[in-house]
Amino acid sequence: MIERPRYMEWLERWKGEPVIKVITGLRRCGKSSILELFRQHLSSQGVNSDNIISINFESLDEEYPLKAKPLYDYIVQSLGNGLNYVFLDEVQHVDNFERAVDTLALRDDVDLYITGSNAHMLSGELATLLTGRYVELRMLPLSFAEFRSAWDESTSTEDLFMRYLDYGGMPYIVRLNDEESIADYLGGVFNTIIVKDIATRHPRMNMRSFNKTAAFLADNIGNISSQAKISRGLTDNGGKVSATAVAEYINALLKNYLLFRAERYNIKGREYLETLEKYYLGDLGFRFWLLGKTRQDIGRCLENVVYLELLRRYRTVAIGKIGEREVDFVASDQAGPHYYQVSQTVMDSATLERELSALQSIRDDYPKTLLTLDRIGSSDHNGIKQKNVIDWLLEA
Repeated sequence: MIERPRYMEWLERWKGEPVIKVITGLRRCGKSSILELFRQHLSSQGVNSDNIISINFESLDEEYPLKAKPLYDYIVQSLGNGLNYVFLDEVQHVDNFERAVDTLALRDDVDLYITGSNAHMLSGELATLLTGRYVELRMLPLSFAEFRSAWDESTSTEDLFMRYLDYGGMPYIVRLNDEESIADYLGGVFNTIIVKDIATRHPRMNMRSFNKTAAFLADNIGNISSQAKISRGLTDNGGKVSATAVAEYINALLKNYLLFRAERYNIKGREYLETLEKYYLGDLGFRFWLLGKTRQDIGRCLENVVYLELLRRYRTVAIGKIGEREVDFVASDQAGPHYYQVSQTVMDSATLERELSALQSIRDDYPKTLLTLDRIGSSDHNGIKQKNVIDWLLEA
């Protein structure tokens, strides 16, 4: 299994704390694997196997209760002496699982970890029941640093990065060497999400129109969009879909982490704007699956990679607006905002001037960074740092 240090640090930090650890994220992004790595870590720390209870509700290796009260009783009967670490993987398959989770969380002898593959898990009764009593770890597919760690050091980092841009960071991808196998695998994941998580919740949804909308969004990552604009774009391409249907499809993609919405943020006014947001894919591999291999949009794919990396590193990520100019990303945490501009290359002086102008117009002293694929050029533009994006992605 590929090491996921950032997530392991999070789990270690919250270990033993009296809150439920909720791990969410795209199907097959590594939620089960990180829990297995953490269980191995607990064992290495001397935790007795009798005090580690793990159930994967999508596994056929053993049958477990799929109703709340029988599941609760089953777990309680399995508890050892002292503190027990209880892991419930894909717990949304249990009827009224919220009740079992809520009751287990009240026990002093249970440290509870649960996972789920769609945001519905935290948008309904569970969130209401557990207000203030859970913390969420939002998992993403492999970062480029994690992806790089899975390969021999002799393999060219630049070649691996182009592979990452083409096929994304789903963990199983590192085992596959040909495009046909990669496409088959990604198609299997995508179709599983559609069948298990989307079609079952939206039985009347037009799946053909849904797929056309998903493909359109994949082809327009990083473009300012509205539901009406997307609807018009689909109609122009011969795939008429109403704005209302587009809104439903986007919501389904968002709920299942196939898509992320980046809101616009007025830097000068310090407020979020309600229109003209951008969308980014939860993994670039789905762009390959939906559109095939295409290298003409490296800039937009690069922007998608940076957006996902910022989600890993910061609490919030938005698009910045400063007057008539746009800053690609405003990433914020407890230390304040950090401004990022992304460009494939700024070797042309006019391009460099354009990319710097938005950052230069921001009148505060928070960090500003220009990320490019260039290996030569100034590293500092009057306080604005210019970094090679691959080096930045590999930073600890």
